[in-house]
Amino acid sequence: MSTTVALIITAVISFGITAGLGFVIIPWLRKLKFGQTILDIGPSWHKSKQGTPNMGGLMFIIGIIVAFVIGALTFTLSGGKLESDYASVLVGRDKVLIIAGLCLALGCGVIGFTDDFIKIKLKRNEGLTAKQKSFGQLVMAIGYTATLWLSHNTVWYLPFIGNVNFEKNIVTGVVFWLVSIFIIVGCVNSVNLTDGIDGLCSSVTVTVAVTFIIASVMLKFAGLGIISAALLGGVLGFLCWNWNPAKTFMGDTGSLFLGGLVTALGFAIKCPLLLVLILLPIGIVYVCETMSDIIQIGYFKITHGKRIFKMAPIHHHFEMCGWKEKKICVVFSIVNAVGCAVALVLMHFGY
Repeated sequence: MSTTVALIITAVISFGITAGLGFVIIPWLRKLKFGQTILDIGPSWHKSKQGTPNMGGLMFIIGIIVAFVIGALTFTLSGGKLESDYASVLVGRDKVLIIAGLCLALGCGVIGFTDDFIKIKLKRNEGLTAKQKSFGQLVMAIGYTATLWLSHNTVWYLPFIGNVNFEKNIVTGVVFWLVSIFIIVGCVNSVNLTDGIDGLCSSVTVTVAVTFIIASVMLKFAGLGIISAALLGGVLGFLCWNWNPAKTFMGDTGSLFLGGLVTALGFAIKCPLLLVLILLPIGIVYVCETMSDIIQIGYFKITHGKRIFKMAPIHHHFEMCGWKEKKICVVFSIVNAVGCAVALVLMHFGY
C-alpha cells in the first residue's frame, strides 16, 4: 500500500467515525444534560447558545484514535514503514514521537474532560481551578519531555541555524527541558483559547493538519502523515456539527486534546519552534489568541481599567466589531494557512 492511499483511507475513516458519532453522542449528551453554560463575561448574544451539548470533542477523539490505529496497522501489514527515511539508527525513535504524542493528547484530553465534568455535572462554572489545570498540564509536559529525552529525540531544526542536538552538555540539556515544557504548556493553552466561537478551533486546525501531512511527505515520515490525516478527518467530521450554528461544542475535552496533539506533531517534525514563532508560524492564530489575552490583561492592569481590544481573546474583538462567526472562521483560517505556508518554506530550505 502506498503512503498516499494510507493517508486517504485514514482521513476518510476518521471523518466517517467522527461525523457518524454525532448522531449518537449529541443526543446522549443532551440526555445527560451536559449543556454549555454561557458566562456573563462573554458577548451577550452568546446567551442564545446556553444549553448546547458540550464535550462533543469526544467524537473526534474516538475518530482520530480508531482511524490512526486502523491506518497504521493496515500500512505496516502491507509492508510500509512508519518511521522517517531520515530516522536515527535508534530503532523505534520516530515511533516514540507518534505514540508519546497520542498519550500527550489523551492526557490533556483527560484534564479537559475533568474540567468540563466539574463545570457541567457539579454545577461549578469555573471547573478546575487555574492552579489545578496548570499542574495537570505541567505533569503531562514533563512526562512527554522525559520521553523525548530518554528516546534521544533531542535534535531540533532551528530556522536559519540548522540542526541542534541538545544532548551536547548540561546547559543545552536544561535549555531543552525548559523550552520544551514552555512550548507544550503554551501551545496546549493557545489551542484551548481558540475554541471560543462556533467552528473556529476546528477550522483553524484543518490548516494545521494539512500542513503536517505535507511535512510528512517532505520528511518521508509515514507515521506523521497517518496521524495528521486522522486529525484532518476528525476535525472536518466535527465541523459537520460544530459549524455555526453549532449543534455541539468540543469543550475543554476536545480543545485540550487538540492542543496536545498539535504540539506533539510540532515535535514530530523536529521543529517545535515553528508552532510558536511570532512571525508566521504554523499556529499563528493560536499565538495571536494567546498574545491578545496577555496584552489585554497586562494593559488593563497597567492603565487601571483601559483596554486595547474591545474584548479578548481577539476573536471576540472582531465579534464586537460586527463580524459574523462564519467570517471570523474563514478569515482566521486563511491567515493561519499563510503562516503554515511560510513554515513549510522554512522547512523545505532547512532539511
